[in-house]
Amino acid sequence: MSEPLFITPKDPVLKTLRFKPFLNSEERRVEQFLPGPNEPQSIEVRTPWGADLTAKNGDYLVSDINAPYERWPVDREVFESTYIISRPGFCMKNAVTELVPMVDLTNGDPDQIVTVETMEGPETVRAGDFYLAKGIKGEIWPYPANRMTGTLIMPKPMIKK
Repeated sequence: MSEPLFITPKDPVLKTLRFKPFLNSEERRVEQFLPGPNEPQSIEVRTPWGADLTAKNGDYLVSDINAPYERWPVDREVFESTYIISRPGFCMKNAVTELVPMVDLTNGDPDQIVTVETMEGPETVRAGDFYLAKGIKGEIWPYPANRMTGTLIMPKPMIKK
């Protein structure tokens, strides 16, 4: 196995990847992390895929409807720019995310370990189990392949006349 790969949002390799637009239409649970003034202003959150990420005061904790305690943090500014509250305590993504198979970074090696620098902290994953996601502010994160419940948006072919 090769050395672990480390990717940051400013990594030049991101410009060489063929990201495809993706729209996730699944409703999820959400709560905002709002600690009191005398409480810790950040918490560590273990994601369903095993990453330990940091939620700061004002960030949002998102989960699947059927697994409310398996949460992941989303930066407040990113959440408020890319999600809508569908009803109290629930949200839906309303922005397109760009995705590329993580193995496109690893020359097709699904077993390659990749660490992605996200806004909430580094996430280390196995390339074959994830896509690399890029958001509207250039933020990146590993997107679990088994969570692909949306629609890949394919561009319309150009027809020459």
